[in-house]
Amino acid sequence: METDIVRTFDKKVFSKLYRDELLENILPFWMKYSKDNRNGGYFTCLDREGNVYDNDKFIWLQGRQVWCFSTMYKNVEPRQEWLDMALQGADFLEKFGRDKDGNWYFSLTAEGKPLVQPYNIFSDCFAAMAFAALDKIQPQERYKKIALDTFDHILKRQNNWKGIYNKMYPGTRSLKSFSLPMILCNLSLEMEHLLGTERVNKFIPSVIHEVMDVFYQKDSGLILENVYEDGGFCDSFEGRLLNPGHAIEAMWFIIELGNRLHDDLLIKKACAIIIQTLEYGWDKKYGGIFYFMDIENKPPQQLEWDQKLWWVHVEALVALAKAYSACGDERLASWFEKVHEYTWKHFRDPEYGEWFGYLNRLGKPLLDLKGGKWKGCFHIPRGLYQVWKTFEEKE
Repeated sequence: METDIVRTFDKKVFSKLYRDELLENILPFWMKYSKDNRNGGYFTCLDREGNVYDNDKFIWLQGRQVWCFSTMYKNVEPRQEWLDMALQGADFLEKFGRDKDGNWYFSLTAEGKPLVQPYNIFSDCFAAMAFAALDKIQPQERYKKIALDTFDHILKRQNNWKGIYNKMYPGTRSLKSFSLPMILCNLSLEMEHLLGTERVNKFIPSVIHEVMDVFYQKDSGLILENVYEDGGFCDSFEGRLLNPGHAIEAMWFIIELGNRLHDDLLIKKACAIIIQTLEYGWDKKYGGIFYFMDIENKPPQQLEWDQKLWWVHVEALVALAKAYSACGDERLASWFEKVHEYTWKHFRDPEYGEWFGYLNRLGKPLLDLKGGKWKGCFHIPRGLYQVWKTFEEKE
């Protein structure tokens, strides 16, 4: 079986497929339909055909799209239309995105009036990532300042990042979430040209420790979404929660750090976690990766637990591509082919372009939208780019 995988797994074929999908389908869709030419910024609530069905603007999706087109301009080709697209979102964010204290709102009206308070630190994370990426292609002191000021705000808020908007009663069940150290793991590398290598190198060990020691559970080989502040296990809905997509996405960040540090043991551990998470999180009856799970197989709290989401599968493909290239474990090649087949068969829309975001357990679209409050121009283009470049560079 392993011999067959080695013979049939062609990195060049996958590299070209993912490149063409990115450049000929995904990016043109967002270029064509998402620009708000009246107010600036982007529409993200797009139906199957690209029509705008709601014009509210969500800060982290605005930031993600700025990052996307800035990154494509820098790393793929310096197309003027991509630079203009990045500036379209950055100008809007700069004018309207923050409150007087420098915190980024969650959402705005089409014109830029605040709708939802800055309760969500991930708005800040993706704003910092956006302006750092834009500064790489069009250096401006104000872009640097926005990115660095925002990063400092994130670090100040990281231990109580919802602040006054936290609805949990203090002291009874104090938990910390995996999602923030996971994103900081990637954000620090994205901002290295601004933070400096020395600062990033000091930052990295604490992030690796949080991800690979605190949230990682040795007994199960899985990563929890929430633990007590001291790292202990909390036997509750929140404490037993697994998000396979988050865990797998974090592992490709860890693999990149492992490559940076020349730490083969760290890379091997990340590869093992990817395999273990897929074996636990794969729907053995209908295929695809579950959205939420319980580490003890108890009923999860989330009613959408069995949905299949776009970002989970795209991030799994990136993680598997990087893991296989780093480790050469044929189980990773086999899993890549399995996740690839499911993802391209069920999420890709050959009729109207782009990909569906939300499938039911059977793999049928629950909603035929191409963008909304949570899905924008980020996971799919980033994932396609990463798989393309990972397989291309390793040849």
